[in-house]
Amino acid sequence: MPAEQRSDPPPSTPTLPHQRVGRDARPVRARPRRRTAYWPPLVIALALLACVTRIPSFRLKLWNPDEGYLAVQARMLADGGTLYETVVDRKPPLLPWLYEAAFAVFGDDSLLPLKVLAVLAHLATALLLASLARRRWGDGAGRTAGVLYLLLSIGLNPEDTQAATFEVFMLPATAAAVWLADRRRWAWCGLAVAAAFLAKQTGGAVLLPVLWMLWRSGARRADVLRLAAGAVLPVLAAAVATDPRGFLFWTVTGSGAYASFTGSELHVLSRALTNTALLAIACAGLIPAVLRVLRIARTGAADLWVWLGASAVAVCVGFHFFGHYYLQLVPALALLGTAALQSLPRDWTPATLSTSALACALFLAWGLLAPRPGLAHSERLAQAIGRATEPEDRVLVWGMHPETYWLADRAPATRYLTAGFLTNYSGGRNGPQVGEKYAVEGAWDVFRTEMAENPPALIVDDSRGKPYTPDALPTLRALLAAGYERTAVVEGAIIYRRVG
Repeated sequence: MPAEQRSDPPPSTPTLPHQRVGRDARPVRARPRRRTAYWPPLVIALALLACVTRIPSFRLKLWNPDEGYLAVQARMLADGGTLYETVVDRKPPLLPWLYEAAFAVFGDDSLLPLKVLAVLAHLATALLLASLARRRWGDGAGRTAGVLYLLLSIGLNPEDTQAATFEVFMLPATAAAVWLADRRRWAWCGLAVAAAFLAKQTGGAVLLPVLWMLWRSGARRADVLRLAAGAVLPVLAAAVATDPRGFLFWTVTGSGAYASFTGSELHVLSRALTNTALLAIACAGLIPAVLRVLRIARTGAADLWVWLGASAVAVCVGFHFFGHYYLQLVPALALLGTAALQSLPRDWTPATLSTSALACALFLAWGLLAPRPGLAHSERLAQAIGRATEPEDRVLVWGMHPETYWLADRAPATRYLTAGFLTNYSGGRNGPQVGEKYAVEGAWDVFRTEMAENPPALIVDDSRGKPYTPDALPTLRALLAAGYERTAVVEGAIIYRRVG
C-alpha cells in the first residue's frame, strides 16, 4: 500500500478507574480535583500565631510610659480637653483618638481593649504581607511572609514590642500603602500613607517606596494627583479637626531640641547598638538567606530595599533609637527574607522558619518572665497619691512616668505630662542640654499660668536624682518653697502637699 494511503489506527482511549465499561456504559465525567481554600486556613493560623506572640502583652496593666501617656491623654480629651492646646504631645492625633474611642466604649480603667486591637493590627500587617508575597512568588511565599513577620515582631525588649503604642498601629497602614501601590490603586495608597503618618510621623517614610513603585509603573499625571490627594487631604483634615497651628508645631516644627543628638552621645549609641543586636538575633534565621542570595544573584526586589532603607532612616530620625522604633523595619525584612528564599533550595525555608521560631520563643519567654520594676514603683506611688487626695483633686507628678496619673485616677495639673517638655530630658538624655532654657518654646510661661490659676493639691517629685530635679530648676523650686510642704517619701519620690 502506498505510504500516502496508509493510515495509523486511532489511539485507544484509556479507561479511567471510575468509568464503567460494557453495553450499558454511560459517559461519566472525571471529577475535578478539589482545590484547598488558601485564605481561611492561613488566616486562622496567623491569628493563632499573633495571639501566641502577644500573650505577654496581657500580663501587665501596661508595658511602657507611652501607653500611660496615651491613657492619660484619652481621659483628658474625654473630660473636654483639646488636642494640641490643653492636651499636648509630639505625636499625631490618631492614637489619642483611638484610645479615647476605646475608653468611651469599654471604660477607661483597663488597656485590655487596646491590647486586643494591637493583636489585630499585627494580624492585619501579616495578612497584607502574605498577600504581597503570594502575588509575587506564589502560595508558599505568602505563608512564609506572614509567619516570618509575626515571628520577628517580638524580637526586641518586651516593653518595646508588647506595648499597644504608636508603631504597632502604624505598621498595618505602611503595609497597606505598599500593598495598594503594588496594585496601582494610588488614591487608596495615599490614604494609607496618610494613616501611617497620622499614627506616627515616621510612618510617612513609606511614601518613598510608594513613589519608587509609582515611577517604575510609568507614572501618569493623574496617578500622581490621586496619590497626592489621598496623602494630603486626611492630614489637612486632622489639622483642621484639632488646632492647625498647634498641629504643625507639635508634630513637625516644635521638636528641634528633642531631635538633637547632642547631650548623651554614648548613651544613645549604646542603645542603638543594643537594639540593633536584639533585632539581629530575631532575624538570625533569615539573615543567612538574604546574604546568600546577595552573593549569588540579585533579589529582584528593589522596592523592598527602598522600603527597608526608608524605614532605617525613620529609625534614625531624632537620634533616640528606642527599641520600638525598630519595629518599622520588620515588614520589609520579612518580605526580603521571603524573596531570598525563592532563589534558594527548598530546604532553606524550613530551616529559616525553625531558626526564627526558636528566636521568637526566646523573646516570648523574656516577655513572660521579665520584671517591670518601673511599673511597680508607679503603682505604689499612685496608691500614695490616691490616699493623700480626693478624686476631684489635680496633682503634678514631676517625672517621666505619666502612667502614675492614670493608675492614681487623678487629673494632671498641667498639659505637660512629663518633665521632658519643660527640661528636654528625654529618653535618658543626661548631658548639658537639660534645664529650663532647653524646654519646648513657651512651655514655662504656660506652666506658670497653670500653676497660678489652679494650683495642684499635691506635687510629687519623682526625679530621684535625675538631671531634671527641682533643685536645678528655679521656677519649680520657687513654686515648692512658696506654697508646699514635704509630707512623705515613696521609694525616693518626694510628696509635697499644698499649704492651706
